[in-house]
Amino acid sequence: MTGRIDAKLKDLGIELPTPPAPVASYVPYVRTGNLVFVSGQVTMGAKGLEYVGTVGAEISLEDGKAAARLCAINLIAQAKAACGGDLDKVTRVVKVVGFVNAVPGFKDHPEVINGASDLFQAVFGDAGKHARAAVGAGSLPRNVAVEVEAIFEVE
Repeated sequence: MTGRIDAKLKDLGIELPTPPAPVASYVPYVRTGNLVFVSGQVTMGAKGLEYVGTVGAEISLEDGKAAARLCAINLIAQAKAACGGDLDKVTRVVKVVGFVNAVPGFKDHPEVINGASDLFQAVFGDAGKHARAAVGAGSLPRNVAVEVEAIFEVE
């Protein structure tokens, strides 16, 4: 039987990927008590890295938002792994931190990270509303446009 959140993902046309493995010396998530801290997820898609470049140069604002959304999909996949495959165990998206690889003077970091925030709210409803930071960066790993990390509360 499909869970409530899995059904919502299906309604949204989202198929979660196999959670990407870490590419450096860290673990994909840490669970402590009822919190799951998911390491920063980048724009890894089905065919490899997507949205490579700098927002405000090679990457448009709209593509930046799509990049943040892809990061959120990868975060949800990691959260699902942390919950033993049952996303219904997620009771809250607590905090989201988004990093935007942007040109100097770029001012629309919050709009870019809305791509992730909007997805969390679409998937988890009111439990998807979260505290957040949206930060500009001079560069990100592998030159991706966006990286997002999150903290989830779980049962």
